[in-house]
Amino acid sequence: MPCRARLDAPGTLHHVMVRGIERGKIVDDDSDRENFVSPLGEPASDTQTRIYAWALMNNHAHILLCSSAFGLSDFMRRSLTGYAIYYNRRHRRWGHLFQNRYKSIICEEDAYFKQQVRYIHLNPFRVKSVKTFARSARYPFCGHSVLMGKIKHQWQDRDHVLKWFGQKENEARKAYRNYVQKGIKDGRRPELVGGGLIRSWGGGSEGNAAFWGSSVK
Repeated sequence: MPCRARLDAPGTLHHVMVRGIERGKIVDDDSDRENFVSPLGEPASDTQTRIYAWALMNNHAHILLCSSAFGLSDFMRRSLTGYAIYYNRRHRRWGHLFQNRYKSIICEEDAYFKQQVRYIHLNPFRVKSVKTFARSARYPFCGHSVLMGKIKHQWQDRDHVLKWFGQKENEARKAYRNYVQKGIKDGRRPELVGGGLIRSWGGGSEGNAAFWGSSVK
């Protein structure tokens, strides 16, 4: 069955989810996490992709981004291919690392932007990667720490997100933090990862290029 055409006009807001094959891990330790996160800047800059929110878990990752004229697939291919090669070589493994297709949900920015940011940035707290919400502000593998001003990543469009919460940074950051914290009581929000939103699926080539299985022997 052929894939449906991707809705990917420049300026489209995507909530992208990348999962390990058969729900397997995509990171084993902080070295892997740093090698997943740090290289995001170059493809984001080269493809003019604006990243608003992100979170890296052990077996999956979330990214909220705005695609450019280069399209989503170019950014995803460049971001994930190099990491998969690195991971396989470091862990002396062979085969695909990610599921064959990443999942992309097309979002209406006015209706869902703040909710998507909150949902994504609460993930490490919900899965207990951080023990308290306060510690989330310094957790280096989630965009929440960037918005809180504790971690710096030039490739994350921090200003765009904070402007949704206020014109002055201190006020906006406080309002953002309160908004995210209030979302804890809402529990998981399945409608934000598919229900009620337009869905599309990534093409196979950027999901797992054949050479992603390369490994040191």
